[in-house]
Amino acid sequence: MKKLFSILLVAMLLPFSVSAADQWQEGTHYKIISDKATDKPEVKEFFSFWCPACYSFEPLVKSIKEGLDDDVTFSKIQVNFMGTASRDVQDDATKAMIIGRVLKKEGMLNAAIFNYIHKQRSTVTGLKDLRSVFIINGVEAEEFDKMASSFSVKSLVNKNNREIETYRENITGVPNFIVNGKYQATFSRDMTPDDIVNLVVWLTKQS
Repeated sequence: MKKLFSILLVAMLLPFSVSAADQWQEGTHYKIISDKATDKPEVKEFFSFWCPACYSFEPLVKSIKEGLDDDVTFSKIQVNFMGTASRDVQDDATKAMIIGRVLKKEGMLNAAIFNYIHKQRSTVTGLKDLRSVFIINGVEAEEFDKMASSFSVKSLVNKNNREIETYRENITGVPNFIVNGKYQATFSRDMTPDDIVNLVVWLTKQS
């Protein structure tokens, strides 16, 4: 009886797996940018705090992270090639993001930076402006200063920027998602928010 039930269950699920494979097509919904996938599943989101689309994408990013299996690593990589701010200022924003990450408050503090730029329409002229944003949001000034000058934060900023260089040929705009080091998600206007989430999650299961 158990064997019969298992056969029926597989028969019921098979059409859904085939449907997913048929739905997402190479060249239309994703590109293959490498011959080899990473050893472990991962999603890298390339974004900019100055990008309006990235700001609007934040709820979708939350849904993507919630839909990932526990063994999938998700990381945000802040690019520094946007024309709306100097590279130094963009690197300062990356440093602020890393400080938030080290403090385990990245989500909340990233949202604060996004709101400062897009909702309050304020200009970031350097790290001091971002320091003020963090202090308003509960980070101690001394703690921020200590983190900002630490070797570990500097190393993580450099790592962020190396990721940009690694994928720079493929990243011509943001937001952009590289999955398993092999796939680049492609979003079209006819895709729903659920489609976008499902595509990225599906790509993490591809080798």
